[in-house]
Amino acid sequence: MSDEPTETADAAEDAGTVVERTDRELPSWERVTESEWFVVGVTTVAVALFPWLFARAPVVSGVLRGYQDLATLILIWGIFAMGFNLLLGYTGLLSFGHAAFWGGAAYAAGVFSAQVSSSPILVILAGTTFAALSAWVLGFVSLRRGGIYFAILTLAFGQMAYYMALSPLAWITGGENGFTGVQLGKLLGVFHLRYPVPGLGWLVGTWKYVLVGAVAILCVAAANRILHSPYGMVFRAIRENDQRAEFVGLNVWRYKLMAFVISGTFAGVAGSLFTIYSAYVPLSSFYWTTSGEVVIMSVLGGVGSLFGPILGAGVYLYVENIVSGVQKLTVPFTGPSEYLTLVEEPIVLLDGFGAYWHLILGLVFVAVVVLFPRGIWGLLEDAGSALRRLGGGR
Repeated sequence: MSDEPTETADAAEDAGTVVERTDRELPSWERVTESEWFVVGVTTVAVALFPWLFARAPVVSGVLRGYQDLATLILIWGIFAMGFNLLLGYTGLLSFGHAAFWGGAAYAAGVFSAQVSSSPILVILAGTTFAALSAWVLGFVSLRRGGIYFAILTLAFGQMAYYMALSPLAWITGGENGFTGVQLGKLLGVFHLRYPVPGLGWLVGTWKYVLVGAVAILCVAAANRILHSPYGMVFRAIRENDQRAEFVGLNVWRYKLMAFVISGTFAGVAGSLFTIYSAYVPLSSFYWTTSGEVVIMSVLGGVGSLFGPILGAGVYLYVENIVSGVQKLTVPFTGPSEYLTLVEEPIVLLDGFGAYWHLILGLVFVAVVVLFPRGIWGLLEDAGSALRRLGGGR
């Protein structure tokens, strides 16, 4: 049976996947939100406004206490989580070795910048290419097994990469000290990444954020196009029942490998951007906890949704970077002083509150998984649907 896109779509339908409805079958609101121009448009607006709302907007920024670099980091990890979700949420494959692609791309980008070219665009392409090739090799071997065996194989390969960077390849990677020789030139040969954007610095900050934001928009557009293509239907068919998909003539192993390579490529894009963001590559980029973090982000935000993992990355990094810095958890209180005058003196509920950020994140994660299995994004979708029903809309 041929693997042409139209025939794979028919086979995916036969395999029992959830088939995309036509525009006429979709409710009016859903028909709008499913369109590619809407997804890309909303993403562009969100990326443009995010650093301002997060770090500079009156009242909002005061409550969130965010800052520019954290907004950039959230987008980078959001790309990583979105790519991972293509594998877990849409194809049903759980990998614990994606740190190999994130870290491999980060190191490849760093070495490329120091030895070949410091152009940010070429640095991203070099790191991404390395990750894509690595994903093909790792997937070719690991996908011979399924289920827990596949997950353990990816974890083993990820840890092998970590120890290779730690010792045998320390002369390249810097070993425990990480790679410190990153050299970054100007964007398009004109714009210094650390300089603010003329006239728009108040909105988007530096050219570094513009680069990361532009890549994030392209990644969202690419992921959306993949998910709404016949290949996206095949991925979902494999997730639902890979044996049935194979019975109707689909080359399941081939499509799993395709999904794995695409996911690893997204991880490579994110890892390359991280090198540009930090101008340094830590050894921990390869460690298994990096793979664990992206799993948590994806599940927290909502697997099987386009924007859920990005939201999950934002929540995770916000708790890690902002909540962890809160020294005391207090509530306002106004009471009499010793001079019988009213004074405002907050009541301290918990001293050293930020030190418990791992516990706080764990509680949030447990609550989301137990109460909202579709993640935070699923909760928002349900709330939006309820509001539309109350308003009499479709």
